[in-house]
Amino acid sequence: MRRAPSLVLDSRRMTALKLRFPGSPTDELPLDVGMLGIGLRADGAGLGPVDDDAAPCVRFCVDRRGVWLTVGEDIGGVHVNGRRIQRMAMLRAGDAIFVDGHELRLVPGQPAASPLADEPVRGDPAEPDPRMVLRGLGGRYHGRCFTLDRARVIGRHAEADIRIDDPAFADRHARLERVGERVRLVDLGSPEGSVVNGEAVRDALLQPGDQIVFDAHHRFVVEAPARAGAATFGLGHADDADDGADRFDAPSPGRLRLPWLLLAALLIAAALGALLLFGAG
Repeated sequence: MRRAPSLVLDSRRMTALKLRFPGSPTDELPLDVGMLGIGLRADGAGLGPVDDDAAPCVRFCVDRRGVWLTVGEDIGGVHVNGRRIQRMAMLRAGDAIFVDGHELRLVPGQPAASPLADEPVRGDPAEPDPRMVLRGLGGRYHGRCFTLDRARVIGRHAEADIRIDDPAFADRHARLERVGERVRLVDLGSPEGSVVNGEAVRDALLQPGDQIVFDAHHRFVVEAPARAGAATFGLGHADDADDGADRFDAPSPGRLRLPWLLLAALLIAAALGALLLFGAG
């Protein structure tokens, strides 16, 4: 039997993540490379780690691409950020996972960085990259992108850049502005603040891949073009593909050959046309 190649991860390219169990006595669990099964606790008090003999409801697999969620056989009622997952999904920090009504949350090992209160944050004097965007992951703005080449205000006010038309939402909830290669989130006096990667914040520095939730329902993610050699951690998210289908598979040989077959067919047709034309003469 052929052995699978050993997996070597560059820890500098991976963001430490852990599982949180809101409303359960289970302590937070760090996610390491490998597989972790989660199921109902023996005492019935929510979810917790279980071995394969106990038939886990879900499994978390960590590899060099990120964190994968797989759903056990005959298990229903698994949702990620309100979307039902039947088979598989890739996760990012800040995702809320519900298993049969019990909540799990994927959070970073370290909270989002906060600017020093007595020192203003200065960014790169170069012109901001317009390709850095805030993309909606659900609700009214699902799939829509907002460039971050200028400051964006989120709120209920009619002149807000990203308007949340909800009576309970603040007129000016928060502002997002570029700070070099990162994005600063500044609270503008909202009652509850914002949630970044599962942590409540009012002033934070964000980087690509960070997930922001406003008022528990309006979910966005900061995105930027991947750099050469950068890890693909966090791509292919459950909100981007049906049931988290694996988007990292290499193209099939048939797909690679198709353009060459079309080109060959065109060349043959041209040759036949030339033969008919000159033969008729």
